[in-house]
Amino acid sequence: MSFSDKVVIVTGASSGIGAATAVLFSHSGARVVLVGRNQDKLKNVVEKCNKGGTASLAVVADISKDSDVEKIFKQTIDTFGKLDILVNNAGIVVHGSILNGNLLQAYDQTMQTNMRAVIKLTTLAAPYLIESKGCIVNVSSTEGKRSLMTHHLSYMVSKAALDHFTRGAALELAPNGVRVNSISPGPVRTNILENSGLNNIVKWDDIAKTMLLDRISESEEIAELILYLASEKAKGITGSDFVCDNGALLGSKEPLNYVR
Repeated sequence: MSFSDKVVIVTGASSGIGAATAVLFSHSGARVVLVGRNQDKLKNVVEKCNKGGTASLAVVADISKDSDVEKIFKQTIDTFGKLDILVNNAGIVVHGSILNGNLLQAYDQTMQTNMRAVIKLTTLAAPYLIESKGCIVNVSSTEGKRSLMTHHLSYMVSKAALDHFTRGAALELAPNGVRVNSISPGPVRTNILENSGLNNIVKWDDIAKTMLLDRISESEEIAELILYLASEKAKGITGSDFVCDNGALLGSKEPLNYVR
């Protein structure tokens, strides 16, 4: 798939699925705007993009802040003059449960990044995407469909909301030629266990043993799906959710608390 002359924004691009997606887009000819909070990690991903790919732009930003989201679009348009594809990938996992009494705090923090920021990004992107007849790909999770994370209710709620937002946005933007789809991975080998403090509780190899296919996905697998949905090959697809979960939604061989 070629994305020559396309301009792509990828949030959460400093690691994991976002980094793999940014590199793959860049190596497919796109000019990529990589968004993340960690400048050093972003720099490393940009270097991977530039090796065999097109010139990329790194924007250090916290998408939970409206001013930072506005900065992303200003720098994108000032640098490239247009936008063709928005990949809403950034997300956080915050511990919180009903019985622990910290659910509201976790909910507010999680929804600020996982849902409100997506709405803000989509709203700002829409005029440019209408002009370019572009598209949006949202990265959701199987946890928005099947509840297994007992102490991460806010994360599950945020992904269920994102699924429905994807359908609603697709419905509204379709008459303007803009497609909106989502991908729902199951467990993917990223740094999310470390970032959420779960690496001392569960390991990726343990999670893989519970999957029906005896494996978990790598970031590059999800990136390939994102590029497919953003390509002309998927020109008839909108309002859809693609699941890549190694059979997680069908059931697991043994119970285990896991995250994407």
